[in-house]
Amino acid sequence: VFSSDIQNDGCRSLSLSGHVGVDSLPDQLVNKSIKQGFCFNILCIGETGIGKSTLIDSLFNTSFDDPVSTHFQPNVRLRAQTYELQESNVRLKLTIVSTVGFGDQIKKEESYQPIVDYIDAQFEAYLQEELKIKRSLHSYHDTRIHVCLYFISPTGHSLKSLDLLTMKSLDSKVNIIPIIGKADSVSKTELQKFKVKLMSELVSNGVQIYQFPTDDETVSEINAIMNGHLPFAVVGSTEEVKVENKMVKARQYPWGIVQVEDENHCDFVKLREMLICTNMEDLREQTHARHYELYRRCRLEEMGFRDTGPENKPVSLQEAYEAKRHEFYIEMQRKEEEMRQVFVQRVKEKEAILKEAEQEIQAKFEHLKRLHQEERLKLEKNRRVLEDEMAMFIKKKAAAELLQTQALVSTPVNFKKDKDRKKDQGFRLELLCFDVRDEQTVNVHGQSEREKLEGERNSPREFQI
Repeated sequence: VFSSDIQNDGCRSLSLSGHVGVDSLPDQLVNKSIKQGFCFNILCIGETGIGKSTLIDSLFNTSFDDPVSTHFQPNVRLRAQTYELQESNVRLKLTIVSTVGFGDQIKKEESYQPIVDYIDAQFEAYLQEELKIKRSLHSYHDTRIHVCLYFISPTGHSLKSLDLLTMKSLDSKVNIIPIIGKADSVSKTELQKFKVKLMSELVSNGVQIYQFPTDDETVSEINAIMNGHLPFAVVGSTEEVKVENKMVKARQYPWGIVQVEDENHCDFVKLREMLICTNMEDLREQTHARHYELYRRCRLEEMGFRDTGPENKPVSLQEAYEAKRHEFYIEMQRKEEEMRQVFVQRVKEKEAILKEAEQEIQAKFEHLKRLHQEERLKLEKNRRVLEDEMAMFIKKKAAAELLQTQALVSTPVNFKKDKDRKKDQGFRLELLCFDVRDEQTVNVHGQSEREKLEGERNSPREFQI
């Protein structure tokens, strides 16, 4: 089958003398790809009500289940839905990721940051699958975003600051294709000016959008032309309208009918051909070779892995791992020593605080003890005073009782005079008063009182009533 010739350089070239079958390799790849199926992930970014769901339904000629969203979302929520599509014998696993509530937040960062985090999360999941010892990438559901359809409001003026910030944050992570939604609300002249203005703003702000590849001769010409039509001005519709005895997808207005698949009305056909028919595989390759590799490189560098050493010598993965492990071990020991010193310092501080608190408590206890002693002495003094007063009172009480008894004993009672006095029509009021003083005063006063009473008894005064 083969004929060989020895050339001067020692190499042998083989020429085919018959059919071998190498030309069947593309067919083998096609059959294998058809058997495995394809996956394609689309991220739709735009304000609520700009026509994202309608355009996706129109692109794939089906009706996806996408619930209606409102403008009252507290934050941006990314909703991913996967569908199994089949056309002829080709199976496509399509994932549509929509941004619910985009643009309804006051802070612009709250609108685009969840999208950036979602894309990075898909890259991280794929990287973790690659780093496993037992990998199963052939059956792994790849959720990395292959293309981002960014919907721009048809204002006719310029890009919003939110649009610029979002696309600038995403251009290094995903393939961005800008789209003007609801393009039928702007006239053709204004639409063309709007396209030129949008492209100039994207270039001046350094936003890198996806450019259709021109290195392949079969599609270079058409892709170069389509690059000049960016951003695509599209109109989506799932309703069919009868036009010239033919049912077409269109939007009907009082002033006329806008046909979705008419290139004179909008760029829907251009978008569908560039996105699905021509460049879908290039979008997948760009996602893996450009955006994912950039994320993977940055992530591994953060983990400490390097391809070359200090002297630009190649470093194996094992050497990089051991070096990073040694570095982590030294760093861990350093942090452990710092933590130990901090712990000892805090223990000393706590001990000083406790000692100070103990001294303060001891001082308060001594103060309270001194106050208690003073109060006890004061109470003892008051008790002695009260006891002296009680003894004096008892003494005076006994003297008073003795004086009263003596007065009653030394006073005779004249019953006869009392009888005569009762016979009289009047009565006599006698008052007997006692004065309790010291013993000598009481005796003198009592003697004078007795003498006075004796005199009154001898000559009583009578009062008539």
